[in-house]
Amino acid sequence: MELKLIKIPDHYNYIAAFLTLACNLNCSYCINRYGTEGYVKKRLTGEEWVRGLNRIISRDDLPLTLQGGEPSLHKDFIYLINNLKPELHIDILTNLQFDVEEFIKKVDPKRLRRNAPYASIRVSYHPEQMELAPLVEKVLRMQDAGFSIGIWGVLHPSQEDIVRKAQEDCIKRGIDFRFKEFLGEHEGVMYGTFKYEGACSKTFTETVLCKTTELIMGSDGSVYKCHSDLYEGREPVGNIIDPAFELQDIYRVCDAYGRCNPCDIKVKTNRFQQFGHTSVDIKDAPGGFKVKSGY
Repeated sequence: MELKLIKIPDHYNYIAAFLTLACNLNCSYCINRYGTEGYVKKRLTGEEWVRGLNRIISRDDLPLTLQGGEPSLHKDFIYLINNLKPELHIDILTNLQFDVEEFIKKVDPKRLRRNAPYASIRVSYHPEQMELAPLVEKVLRMQDAGFSIGIWGVLHPSQEDIVRKAQEDCIKRGIDFRFKEFLGEHEGVMYGTFKYEGACSKTFTETVLCKTTELIMGSDGSVYKCHSDLYEGREPVGNIIDPAFELQDIYRVCDAYGRCNPCDIKVKTNRFQQFGHTSVDIKDAPGGFKVKSGY
């Protein structure tokens, strides 16, 4: 059965396909494990992903981001990149622990390049799990092959000096290296800049109305109203390969307010790198607006 096309609302800021939540690293501060690990482990095949994702009608300034976990662990990772329709721009979030020579051989760098203020392939640097030097060589190799690629490091309080020094070293070698704010708790302090006070404290739950600006798809194609629902395996709102699925741009009832994931309520930059965006809008949220940061 031919799937109906899905037009992304104009105010949407992100399209995320979590090909798998498995990872070949084990970072202690992984945001995917902020809540209870109840996520669905079933994975769509590459053909199923292509069939579902190709029904999406997006815009030039709004790419589809392939991520995880580590998206390259999906056996059809390269097939998926090469078979998505050309008009659907692709970004990738990865730790780059895969064979870059095979990737360079099989993927046209033009497929992963667009007019944007940041790299299409965004590589995460985690000093507690990887060495910088080999990562730098891989990035330079892909850069020389024509790929749009850069490195991002999380400013975790225990690793901030290491990450800042890594940025200095990378810039000297011509690599775009940027920071990500650490989100979560460390030594009793909650780090992050959040719009809704206490929403990720995990000390209470309340019922609210919540509306997203993101299309979030889990590894089995399930569509979720937020990252927290994805990671904790709550009921999805549909599935990208279900012929009956339609994207509804509405406020939905959430009975897990207080167990939000920091990704959903942080104040951050949007796809244009303009600061002040938040992934969800919550009606009558207890606590209202509050900017809070451990830095």
